[in-house]
Amino acid sequence: MPTATGRGRRRSGPSIEDVARLAGVSAQTVSRVSTGSDAVRPATRARVQAAMDQLGYSPNRAARALRNGSFGTIGLLAYRFERTGEALTTEAVVEVAEAAGYSVTLLRVQAPESANWEHAMVRLSHLAIDGLVIIRAETATPDSLALPAGLPVAVSDSRLVGYYPGVVADQVQGSRSAMSHLLGLGHRTIHHLAGPADSDPAALRSVTWQRCLDEAGIPTPPLWRGDWTARSGYQLGQQIAQDPDVTAVYCANDEMAFGLLRALHERGRRVPEEVSVVGFDGIALSEYASPPLTTVKQDFHRIGDELVRLVLGQLKSKSTPSRERVMVPTELLVRGTTAPPAR
Repeated sequence: MPTATGRGRRRSGPSIEDVARLAGVSAQTVSRVSTGSDAVRPATRARVQAAMDQLGYSPNRAARALRNGSFGTIGLLAYRFERTGEALTTEAVVEVAEAAGYSVTLLRVQAPESANWEHAMVRLSHLAIDGLVIIRAETATPDSLALPAGLPVAVSDSRLVGYYPGVVADQVQGSRSAMSHLLGLGHRTIHHLAGPADSDPAALRSVTWQRCLDEAGIPTPPLWRGDWTARSGYQLGQQIAQDPDVTAVYCANDEMAFGLLRALHERGRRVPEEVSVVGFDGIALSEYASPPLTTVKQDFHRIGDELVRLVLGQLKSKSTPSRERVMVPTELLVRGTTAPPAR
């Protein structure tokens, strides 16, 4: 219920003094935590934030902006938040930003065409944000995505890497690991279930697949092109399952691999005895496929962590965006869907 103040006024929620009393600190310390100051020990910051959560206290962002020119908010821009990579990276960005005292505002692009990215920039100009993270702006270019001058920015796996500070997973190393594993098992060729043609990560995985076959002196078979979904993997898998010459398939992501596994099962093609399958992403469900899926794991949490670090670094240094590029390693997880080809 609202409580009365010493001057007879009423306030409708907990005050900064209430938080300070519960956390056992001064009101000045609570203010420092609210404004994202570094002059607070981690243990004290955690205690204050726990008190804020318990009381339902929300710092006044407008007042913070008037005091120090900061809104305490990072914008996060993406085309498809529901896709696995975007969802896992977003989760990490929100977690890391909150730990640093920042909230996150999501901004979704409705369709991949450049006009929609331009419209997003108009909406962005009306948001009270201190910096911006862009995830997988695969069709955007520096021309179609004219960002406000001086805005701290970090981008991930997009054509904007190289123009702004960027974080990318090592697609080439991951693809080489998958191909080396399958070739090392003795498969005479490896087929590829690729991602969309307009995706830079999909293109890197496809190019590396072809390059590995070239280096091994193996002719490149036609690829199948999906759209990242398990449905596309299943539909194309019905064609793949009918080809008796297919003994190994490198899939551009785990979800398409799941669809392929179902199609192979329905066709009576045993995995891995007759067909080996490797995915990419290393999502949690891959461990519980039947058989467990061999896959290339991306560290989505580290990607999100690095994106926030790049933005906060620019905010603290008051510098303009550089062209720093952080490469996050990938890891091959060998499980039950790969084996030597049948004799």
